[in-house]
Amino acid sequence: MTAVHRNNTQQSSNDVLPENSADEQTEKLFTGEHDDDKQNDCSSPDDQTNHVEAGVSADNINVNPNINTNPRRFSFRKLWAFTGPGFLMSIAYLDPGNIESDLQTGVIVKYKLLWMLFWSTFMGLILQLLAARLGSVTGENLAQVCRKEYPKFPRLLLWIMIELAIIGSDIQEVIGSAIAINLLSNGLVPIWGGVLITGLDTFTFLFLENAGLRILEGFFGLLISIMAVCFMYLFIIIKPDFVEIMKGLAIPWCKDCSRDGIQQMAGIIGAVVMPHNIYLHSALVLSRSVDRTDKRNIKEANMYYTIESSLALFLSFIINMFVVTVFAAANLPDGTDTLAKAGTWLATHFNMPALKIIWAVGVLASGQSSTMTGTYTGQFVMEGFLNIRWPKWQRVLMTRSIAMVPTILVALLAQKFLDPLNTWLNVLQSVELPFALFPILHFTSSLKIMNDFKNGRILQGVVWFLAILDIGVNIYLISFYINSESPWYVYLITAIVGLLYFMFVLYLGIGRKNCLKLKIFVLRCLRRISDLPAFEREEQIAYEILEEQY
Repeated sequence: MTAVHRNNTQQSSNDVLPENSADEQTEKLFTGEHDDDKQNDCSSPDDQTNHVEAGVSADNINVNPNINTNPRRFSFRKLWAFTGPGFLMSIAYLDPGNIESDLQTGVIVKYKLLWMLFWSTFMGLILQLLAARLGSVTGENLAQVCRKEYPKFPRLLLWIMIELAIIGSDIQEVIGSAIAINLLSNGLVPIWGGVLITGLDTFTFLFLENAGLRILEGFFGLLISIMAVCFMYLFIIIKPDFVEIMKGLAIPWCKDCSRDGIQQMAGIIGAVVMPHNIYLHSALVLSRSVDRTDKRNIKEANMYYTIESSLALFLSFIINMFVVTVFAAANLPDGTDTLAKAGTWLATHFNMPALKIIWAVGVLASGQSSTMTGTYTGQFVMEGFLNIRWPKWQRVLMTRSIAMVPTILVALLAQKFLDPLNTWLNVLQSVELPFALFPILHFTSSLKIMNDFKNGRILQGVVWFLAILDIGVNIYLISFYINSESPWYVYLITAIVGLLYFMFVLYLGIGRKNCLKLKIFVLRCLRRISDLPAFEREEQIAYEILEEQY
């Protein structure tokens, strides 16, 4: 991967932060620093001197945020310098999978799950901030840290799971763009033709990437603005019930929810919080040059990334809320609650042909932006896990081919089932989420990796709660679809797969070292109960591995 060099440019200001400022607790909330911070140097010697091939894969891209301002004061100039990664990250919260999930939510349960949309976005913000912090502190993205910290087999299995999440997301994004092209061409371009046209955005991506980071970020900002304007216009025209919107945001319940409503709850989590997006954000922040030899610079970077990411995800929440409430108020008849038919119905029902075009343009902007960021994600994940170094065009071609082949097959063979497929792909993202959530939790809670910037106990508890909540939602969803009439082998297969799934994500969350400690503890207990020599030998082997490697 082409390196984005981390220039160790020293802060030009010599001001020193006070040891005990009045806003110290607030600052820690933004930066992740703890009370026991004693040292100024938060990076290893290698991290201080070596360039890390971890950032945005474009040649010599550096947007240096080390502007000559007082480090104790907030600076809009510095915020602007750091602005970009968060908005690129937020595009995954606005992809066609999200838009269709919003549409289905509005049609199925009206305003009742707006609270779930809000808290899912907030959950995503917490995880994105952990990803940004990992990148800014270590100078490496999440996939690279996984390669260093996990043994070969679990690392490869984790890579496969994340690739599945990327493929599932890309199917939604490309199909969404293809539907929009079909609408804008008034049906002249079939869905499979739209898929092929969307695949050509690879060349647009390469052109923009070579043009420079700010050009690329500006283009994505334009697409987000187009989405905001289109969906806000629909919101203004259709005039959803404001009181119902407030009730939907405030009351965390779904009264009289049907089977589809329960599935939609899991679908919202999967649509909003995408696992591969956490890997993407940890890499995007490396496009900004931070001097990691001084922890004040890292604190400052964490603060600005927090502000930027919060603004970006708040905007994404507002756009998603526009779509949910528009279709909650529109009362679409059965059979029209799809990306392809919703715009046509709006135009006919309100006697405004322009609504179809506005809807299609918004969906197209969503699809095009998310497919290009998906290309980024595929590069970072493959290169980070496998440590491959290919020319840029080969990287893009490979990552796009992995995602495009199944998408074309879906467009050709399963065109009649695109909407239920989209719902299940959102559920897939919810099932895949722990494969990003547990690694980012484990690494950002590690003193060895994060030094003074490791997670505090409260934040660890919050993220563990979110992880358990997501697993609980997945278990409930599975139990919801397995009934008493299912054959016995369905229960057996589900139990085995569920146990393996739980054991693997738990391993990712506690790490190999703690797994060895747990193994030693269990073997010691078994040895005391049964007094078998085999348990003693296994315990000794595990202890020797622990001593040798840790």
